[in-house]
Amino acid sequence: MKRRAKLLILISMTLFGSISCGLQQPALASKPESPFQDIDGSYAKAEILALHNDNIMKGTRPGFFAPKQPMTRAEFLTTLVRMLQLTPVQAKVPSYIDVAPSSWYYGYIQAAAEIGLASGTGSGAFSPNRPLSRQEAAAWIVRAFKQRPSSNSILPAYRDRSEIAAWALPYVNAVTKLQFMGGYEGQFQPNQPLSRQEAASLLYRVHAHKTWMNEIDKEAKPKIQIGWQYGQTREQYEHSILQSNVNVLSPRWLFLEKGGKLRDYADPSLITWAKQHDKAIWAMLGNGFDMEATHELLSSSAETASFIQSLITFVQGYGLQGINLDFENIHPEDRPYFTRFIKLLGEQMHEIGAILSVNVSPELGSDWTAAFDYEALGKYADYIVLMGYDEHWSGAPYAGPVASLPWVQNGLDTLRRDVAEQQIILALPLYNRDWTIKENSSPPPSLASSDISLPKQSELMRQYKIRPVWNDTLGQYSAAYFNGSAHRLWLEDSRSLSLKYQMAEARGIAGFAYWHIGGETPDIWTSLSNAERYASYSFHK
Repeated sequence: MKRRAKLLILISMTLFGSISCGLQQPALASKPESPFQDIDGSYAKAEILALHNDNIMKGTRPGFFAPKQPMTRAEFLTTLVRMLQLTPVQAKVPSYIDVAPSSWYYGYIQAAAEIGLASGTGSGAFSPNRPLSRQEAAAWIVRAFKQRPSSNSILPAYRDRSEIAAWALPYVNAVTKLQFMGGYEGQFQPNQPLSRQEAASLLYRVHAHKTWMNEIDKEAKPKIQIGWQYGQTREQYEHSILQSNVNVLSPRWLFLEKGGKLRDYADPSLITWAKQHDKAIWAMLGNGFDMEATHELLSSSAETASFIQSLITFVQGYGLQGINLDFENIHPEDRPYFTRFIKLLGEQMHEIGAILSVNVSPELGSDWTAAFDYEALGKYADYIVLMGYDEHWSGAPYAGPVASLPWVQNGLDTLRRDVAEQQIILALPLYNRDWTIKENSSPPPSLASSDISLPKQSELMRQYKIRPVWNDTLGQYSAAYFNGSAHRLWLEDSRSLSLKYQMAEARGIAGFAYWHIGGETPDIWTSLSNAERYASYSFHK
């Protein structure tokens, strides 16, 4: 046993202790005060203490680190989430059937799953307590730091290459080139469990990558985050805003009425509150889906000029930062008039230093979007807000998601052909639909649907003990239950919204909006903060 222990130490030091990596190593304390009584004989003692002091690795129980014990999948993933400075997410919908919300690692695994880092072991399981293999560790390191798996031949050529799983080969190659992991006597030992002291050595080397760590430590420029008010009192809205990521308030204060009149429901107390909390206000202006009143306004040059002047007076009078225009159900023949209206309004808003944002639906090739000349609107408005929801709307003939990932992505990419990314704001749904359907049909015909908030969605899941199933194609969970009739849900939750957020962030858009504030569960904001933070990291510099 003594000979075996000595050999293991030699192997580990060869794997992790003798590679210089070409990195500037952080200074290790010579005699740190140890919180663990079982690491004095470990070759990785200094690394363990350094990572412990940085809150990246902890012990297995008070006073003990268990250096030779295998590192579990949950333990290693937790260290990566901490190293990336992400926040654990107490998600309402567990990503894995064997990761209970009561477990200490639940929030870390959820955070990792939502940024696409975690990978399960099949059949909806994660196997959190299974020892982590060296090839799994290689894959997670490469993924976590956004490195490209390398398909080139492995350097050096490992003698046990045939034992490396096909999926892991590019990751092993990448981590070898990065000089974070190496072999012993020409072998990589891909299926050997990673001990906790080996993991400490590996993670310490990653932590020593100053360029990467500086990227994590930098302050990212905040995105525009619009929160629409709907169905809440001012006090409720203010409370919800304080719990959110929102920095631009959009209360529904302005409405078009017949005769080109502007109805004003402004609440000065909210303006005072917004200033006290460093929030901008872009008041929403709606047309109430009134096609006739909208046509009357847009087709009359005189009414248009008078209406715009009323808006300018309103913005200046209340000292607002902008307007969010939400004209829907516009007659297709009013397309040139609507463009003219936005041009004139944009010019006058800019003269007073105010912002004009215009809400549009994704291009549907139907009368609903025919009035939107996206390219022209992008020239005259500061921001175009894409309402990325109602893929399946209330009363639709077939049940389906409110905003599946492919549908939102297609809508965003279509808009990007006409509007610059830095002018686009993507609106995400903080609601879902509970569909009553005809059973045993695909696609399921809709008999009825009702809008539900995300807390209501969680309540239904508890009440009917719903077990949702993740759909990789749609980027969300689907579920079914029966309460006298068949029901279907396509869930919006922290995971589905995080994926849409990351997709949009990768395209460099200006920000996000949310319909509507108060419809969310608290975990949503943690997840979206993680998504924004992780998306801001560029480890290829």
